[in-house]
Amino acid sequence: MEKKKNNFLIHGGILAMAGIIVRIIGMLYRIPVVNIIGSEGNGIYGIAFNVYNIMLVLSSYGLPMAVSKLVSQRFAEGKYKNAKRIFKYSLTIGIVTGGIAAALVFFGADFIENVIYSGNTPGLAIPLRILAPTIFFVAVLGVIRGFFQGQGTMIPTAVSQIIEQIVNAIVSIGAGYILMQSFKESANQSAYGAAGSTLGTALGALSALIFMIFLYFVYKPQFKKLLRKDTKADRVPASNMYKIIITTMIPIILGQTFYQISSVFDDILFSNLSSTVIDSVTIDLGTYSSCFILLIGIPQGVASAMSASMLPAMVTSFTEKDIDGVRTKLTKTIKTNLFIAIPSFIGLAVLGQGIIKILFSSYNSAEGATMLKIGAVSVVFFTLSTVTSSALQAIDKMKMPVYHSAISLVIHIVLVYFMLRFTSLGIYGLVIGSTLFPLVVFILNLKTLYQEINYRFSIKKIVLKPLISAIIMGVCIAVVYNGLLILTESNIVSMFFALVVAAITYFGPYYLLTKHSNL
Repeated sequence: MEKKKNNFLIHGGILAMAGIIVRIIGMLYRIPVVNIIGSEGNGIYGIAFNVYNIMLVLSSYGLPMAVSKLVSQRFAEGKYKNAKRIFKYSLTIGIVTGGIAAALVFFGADFIENVIYSGNTPGLAIPLRILAPTIFFVAVLGVIRGFFQGQGTMIPTAVSQIIEQIVNAIVSIGAGYILMQSFKESANQSAYGAAGSTLGTALGALSALIFMIFLYFVYKPQFKKLLRKDTKADRVPASNMYKIIITTMIPIILGQTFYQISSVFDDILFSNLSSTVIDSVTIDLGTYSSCFILLIGIPQGVASAMSASMLPAMVTSFTEKDIDGVRTKLTKTIKTNLFIAIPSFIGLAVLGQGIIKILFSSYNSAEGATMLKIGAVSVVFFTLSTVTSSALQAIDKMKMPVYHSAISLVIHIVLVYFMLRFTSLGIYGLVIGSTLFPLVVFILNLKTLYQEINYRFSIKKIVLKPLISAIIMGVCIAVVYNGLLILTESNIVSMFFALVVAAITYFGPYYLLTKHSNL
């Protein structure tokens, strides 16, 4: 029984591991891509991707979690026929919304470049048009992933994510190089290089979609057996089913929309308020998107994976009115996430410059390292906000993360505007803003969870053990890395031994604290 209760942690771990692999592949292939398309091309790519993300969120982001939540509820109740209809109608919604959003980006690319971004990012329309079909692919893909996740298995999603990223990496490098060479005489050469990277995104999503469709047809005979067990007639009208799906997905979409809008507003505000020349604006944004956003995204992916795994498990407990089970699963998920997030934050803050020198040699490693020193703690805040938002969705408080994200967005925009307009912080203003956004959401989420299910966040039981271990690790790796750098003058050698020491000095103290303390 205990093994079954902890099954969501196992599947969450599988999805988290896949997420880490995906992000490592993403980080590694960005190295040659950045060198091929240059800092300016990468800046254009980052802006295009933010636009793509916001359209993706608006059109279909909520579908995987909505389908997962609704399917898990019906499986817990043995309503398999109803679960099938949820899947069928969700596919229809994904096709329609994904198709409309893809068309808007494709045909509105020039408007986005010239009006929304005031022409300060020349050639932005080129990668946007390449990205547009991806929105449709991902919308349909998300529904199928949500269907499997709702049944408590994260393996199909994990495998499809790895396939998607491998294809993405190969095509991005190849297409980026070919387009840069083909348009070397063009004023928009960097934009065409960025388009090569976005082509990788598109074909990667298409490959994952084909794999998931294949997997569904393999699973279909087994699902039919479950349908035969459900002897009750399913008389819920189609209109009601659509309403249930839409009202479930809209709060999820809105909550994430505010987070993505913050990134788009950051780009727009920085492009329009920065006192530097246009090329410097693009390069600074490229450094921000690669040296900061990309690196912190690796541990952040664990939180997203564990939240996706936790959701159906918590929904099942909540459906069965097992509130103790809900609180227990939430605490386990937070502890598992912080076990990775806290040392990741310390490690990025201490070793940031060395990591950037190895991975992104063409960037200003000092600037990137400063970004990580200021904002690496956002890994922890993002983890806490993501998990607690999923918990609120699981207990049918779907609107609360939306309200909390909206409040945080207003604070974020005002703060970033003030820092860009009235201080000399420059790009570091975006780092500070992106760090505080998830912190505000987490604080508000925690307050609601306490009010609704009497959930108490124990800093002593949840935070202290990984934090103490990570601080010990941070001191040790700082001494080892800087000492070896002086002695060997080799960044790679110093980084290798620092990482070995990091593993020993984090897991060692953590084990001792587990065995010999009540933390």
